[in-house]
Amino acid sequence: MTELLLLQDHRHQIAIAPEMGGGIASFHALSDGRVVPVLRPWGGAETGLFGLGCNLLLPFSNRISGGGFTHEGVFHAVEANLEGEALPIHGDGFQKPWRVEEADARSVTLSLRDGQIGPYRYRAEVSYALTGDGLACRLAMINTADSPLPFGGGFHPWFPRHADTALCFSADQLWTEDDRHLPRDQVLLSERPEWDFTRPSLLPADWINNAFTGWDGCATITQPGAGIAVSLTASKPLRTAIVYSPDDRASFFCFEPVSHPVDAVNLDGRPGLVDLRSGETLTLEMTLGWSSLDGDGR
Repeated sequence: MTELLLLQDHRHQIAIAPEMGGGIASFHALSDGRVVPVLRPWGGAETGLFGLGCNLLLPFSNRISGGGFTHEGVFHAVEANLEGEALPIHGDGFQKPWRVEEADARSVTLSLRDGQIGPYRYRAEVSYALTGDGLACRLAMINTADSPLPFGGGFHPWFPRHADTALCFSADQLWTEDDRHLPRDQVLLSERPEWDFTRPSLLPADWINNAFTGWDGCATITQPGAGIAVSLTASKPLRTAIVYSPDDRASFFCFEPVSHPVDAVNLDGRPGLVDLRSGETLTLEMTLGWSSLDGDGR
């Protein structure tokens, strides 16, 4: 049976799953006597790691092509790590149990001491804390390898998708993808107006799986049928937002605040990745909050 740690105050009811990659199992808003899902409701351990409400991504986000990458003249192999995926994806932090360091009714701190995928060796800590603004999530990773390596990562929330769900955020450009879900072309957002969420907009009816760059770190998800609006804020270097949903029949969509585009280790300039020397730390922060909608849905 999966052990869950419960965080609760008068506005929030949250379950953390240390054994399942340290992710968030569920996040509910307590609104006018109702329990409303902020994140997609968890279906239990049998739904697998991607059945959680939010996964942790480290020491990189999304896919790596070419069997690995070259750094400072040395090629580092990175093997596929997930059944059904031809390429390595999302690092290994989401696949491992995390250790509980501290926990009370309003906060929890977890640690991972054996992060290891490809050339990466690292330790990590994640803290979740209820604050006046919502749930503050802080993820820190420390390079324990002998040599410098390009680190990145982020958070992978899964939100409920309804017919009236609207998404709003600002970005400058986006990456199109090929049939392997790898980056193809970086284009101005003005060239793809159907994916412009500068104003609250419904999600597209068909597939979307794109990395938006030049994101300002803020997003709003409006759920009129549920009577709430969800706010997401992220610190630097989380300035790429990946939006994913299969189509309008899906019960979920993902808005992922991450530090870099897909396969950044193999892109020119390695956008968003941070070279960490041995012993150096990369810290990523996200806050999720909610507010009630008025009768007009605003």
